[in-house]
Amino acid sequence: MRIAMMVLRKLYLVPFLFYQIWLAGKKYIGDYMPGFLIGKKISTHAIQAGNITPEIHGIENIPKEDGFIFYPNHQGLFDVLMFFYSSPKPFAFVIKKEARNVILLKQAIQATGSLPMDREDLRQSMQVINQVAKEVQQGRNYIIFPEGTRSKMGNKLLEFKGGSFKAAQKAKCPIVPCALINSFVPFDENSVRQVTVKLIYLKPLYYEEYQHMRSNEIAEEVKRRIEEAIEKNL
Repeated sequence: MRIAMMVLRKLYLVPFLFYQIWLAGKKYIGDYMPGFLIGKKISTHAIQAGNITPEIHGIENIPKEDGFIFYPNHQGLFDVLMFFYSSPKPFAFVIKKEARNVILLKQAIQATGSLPMDREDLRQSMQVINQVAKEVQQGRNYIIFPEGTRSKMGNKLLEFKGGSFKAAQKAKCPIVPCALINSFVPFDENSVRQVTVKLIYLKPLYYEEYQHMRSNEIAEEVKRRIEEAIEKNL
């Protein structure tokens, strides 16, 4: 119901925005800033039309220098829109391959140079991890959802997978934990009621802090920080 309301309220803009993000994926190969800026525009219109109040905290915790990875909990398709809306830094994201053909999401993947991952194919997954690490070392930023799939338990988290942090370990880059609260409501509840969605950027872990930790230990620590932030801000 909420998606339908968003489309109806912004119907005059939908073809234009779709064309822009499609064009960014076809024309600006290697330059992902246009795709990021269009993603920002789309997320802003979606939030305005969707009866959603975004609440953003911790922008000051985002590293000033590019070449880092956001690690948020995963609640649904609205998650990435919150990052487009709030992040001052451009980013790409890693997404499960099953979602790569969803309309608009497919175009967003192409426009931002994002990467689909086949969780059942270990070789392909490692290729994606290596590609992310390489690009982060070159100064790109990424979002990786360490749960691997969205939680269907509201604001409760699934287990964080240690393998999700191997890209950061390889790149020796800052890890930025991010807490999403009520991001499942806009698209998962069949309702158009007003909802406040929160995104909290937490203090980053720098390589010097986690270089001697195993990937599963990093996963546990990042999960602990996000759970603590959710509990404080619910």
